[in-house]
Parts: sequence; structure tokens; C-alpha cells
Amino acid sequence: MHTSPTPVGTHISKWGEGPVWHGGRLLYVDIEAWKIISFDPADGAERIWNVGQRVGTVVPRASGGLVWAGDHGIFSLDEITGESTLMCSPEAGIVTNRFNDGKCDPAGRFWAGTMHLGPQRTATGSLWCLHTDGRVEKKFGPVTVSNGLVWTRDKRTMYYIDTPRRNVIAFDFDNDTGAISNERVAIDCVDFAGVPDGMTIDAHDRLWIAFCHGGRVLCINPRTRAVEHGIDFPCIETTACAFGGADLGDLYVTTGLGKAGDAPPAGSLFVCRPGAQGVPCEVFGG
Repeated sequence: MHTSPTPVGTHISKWGEGPVWHGGRLLYVDIEAWKIISFDPADGAERIWNVGQRVGTVVPRASGGLVWAGDHGIFSLDEITGESTLMCSPEAGIVTNRFNDGKCDPAGRFWAGTMHLGPQRTATGSLWCLHTDGRVEKKFGPVTVSNGLVWTRDKRTMYYIDTPRRNVIAFDFDNDTGAISNERVAIDCVDFAGVPDGMTIDAHDRLWIAFCHGGRVLCINPRTRAVEHGIDFPCIETTACAFGGADLGDLYVTTGLGKAGDAPPAGSLFVCRPGAQGVPCEVFGG
């Protein structure tokens, strides 16, 4: 039985997203406030970097610092100086798009997808891969709102969400080359409240999916398509989740303020212990 979600930290996000646990802290982003946040649960300390544009995702870098993706491309961040450096901008000519969610694969490549900014949500986005040698490769598209990315323990399957499709897509994955193939629907989410947003994977290859506009995180076994756990939140905009803590048994969940007039605990970072264990975070190897 999971404990009830508890707000942690002091930062209230306009739209929190992209949590990832690494080095004893949780990293996540506040997209609409242009911020990357580092939260240390040991003492509650928060460090915040304003990167000057919307930021959709952040990952640790093996050589130090962070890598993030936002309005104008993919950047590296020096945590000491707070300075960001452009690494690549594969959609520089598409002003209606920005980067959204992303994660690193088991070989240390950084995958991040884009989304259309307009209310009509045109399918102008793509899923991109930044290789460790600096090459940028388009992997999938068109997509509308690129979201959750995870890989199985055997490194043979990648799961991916394009939110308006309201399902979880699976691909066969080649860890040596980064090639994906055999696109298929792994989980149909049409009958669930809200839409699938960010997700994480546990040590048993079960998917933990945050349902935006649904106020819930669901644990779904992709082998059986059965919902094995559900966690309800006191706010409707549950956006993404990641396992953390010393035993990777704490589930951190980001939320957003959503409609005007929303107030905390909406926008808070939450934590609970759902009785599952996550897997270590992959870092960018370039």
C-alpha cells in the first residue's frame, strides 16, 4: 500500500515536468517559469537556474553539469556559473515548435522530442537523438506533443508517448546503434481520465504514467496491459514522475498550476512510496 503523496520543497511550479534522480538529488524543470530545479531531500535545499526560455527537460552529464532542451535547441549548463551553451538546434527554422520531454538511453544518448506551441496542436514535432559524438538524428515523426521515454532492462524495447494519441507506443530498440523499429501500441489510454504525459519505469519493467488533467499516476504492466496501482493527487495537473531516494523506492511527481486561480498544493513537487523500486538514471555520455 502506498503512502499518500506529500508535497516537498518550497518551489511551486507554473508547470513542473521532467523529474530525474541522480547523485542524491532530484532534478526537474518548471517549463513556463524557464527554470531548472535541483532538490536535495536530505536537507530540503533547492538550487534554481533560470535559463531564459521555456525548458522542457533536463538530464545529468557524465562529464559534469547538465544538458537541457527548450525553446531554441539543446544546451549544456554549467552548474557553477549558471551559463548555458548551445549544443545543437535541429529545428531552428520551425518557430512554432519547442522541445518538450526527453531522457537518456542506456548507451548515454540524449533523446528529446518537440511539440507544436499553438492551441490547435498541429503535428509538426519530431523525436530527436543527440548522439554522444555530437551527431543529431531525427528518429520519429511527425508527432504533436512529444512526451515520456523509457527503456526496458534488457535494452531491447523503448516506450514513448505522443500525448494526443492517448496511448503508449513501443519500439524495438538496438542499443548498439540507437535504431528503433516495429512501432506498435503497447497500452491504449483512451479510457483513462486525463491524457498520458511523463512516465518512468520500475525494476520489473512496469510503466508509471502521470495523467495530465487526470490527477493520477497509474502503474501499468505493458505485458498484461493491467493497471496494477493507482495514486490519486490533490491537484489535477499531474505531469511526470521518477523514482528516487537511496533505495529508488520514492516516487517523485511533478505537477502544474493549470488553470488561472489554481493554488498550492497544485504546482508542488510530491513524493510517496508506492511499494516499487525504480532503476538508476542514465546520463548523457557526450
